[in-house]
Amino acid sequence: MIVKFCGMRRKEDIEAINELKPDLAGFILDSTRKRYVSPETISELRKDLDPDIKVVGVFVNEEISVVVKLLIDGIIDIAQLHGTESDDYIKEVREKTGAKIIKAFGIRGEEDVRKAESSSADLVIVDSPGGGTGSTFDWELLKMIKRPYILAGGLNKDNVEEAVKVLDPYGVDVSSGIETDGYKDIDKMRAFMAQIKKG
Repeated sequence: MIVKFCGMRRKEDIEAINELKPDLAGFILDSTRKRYVSPETISELRKDLDPDIKVVGVFVNEEISVVVKLLIDGIIDIAQLHGTESDDYIKEVREKTGAKIIKAFGIRGEEDVRKAESSSADLVIVDSPGGGTGSTFDWELLKMIKRPYILAGGLNKDNVEEAVKVLDPYGVDVSSGIETDGYKDIDKMRAFMAQIKKG
């Protein structure tokens, strides 16, 4: 199962993920979000990042040209889309870069599950509406999804083991659940990984 730690911002965050080795490290490239980092900061931070850990840039309705440039320049490895980006948008980014695309869907009901199911993205993330809220959603809705998905939304060391056992997702994605006072907490990160290994 793949693990994504999202919202990396500091040198200490990189040191923590180098120790714990999640598969993916997420960086928020939407300037309206509190965990936003600039492309320059990502470029600097990834110099110290274990090269086996892929860098995911998280966007919300960004211009295609911006996403494409960051992928081609090697600032990020994978684009994660959190807005209303269409399948045509995904196709264009993929054709211009050859990169993998992750599309996030806020799950309110069955219609959102169907949209996730039919997306042309390489992978989908199922999340609480709005994303980055730290709250869970009705996991029962996920019993109808057939494709592999990454589970996000309110995961932490206290519920991730149950989530993995009950839902058997392809991966999990965590941000606020491994933070204290808005910053990544190495002890919470270690505890989260320990619970996944138990599940």
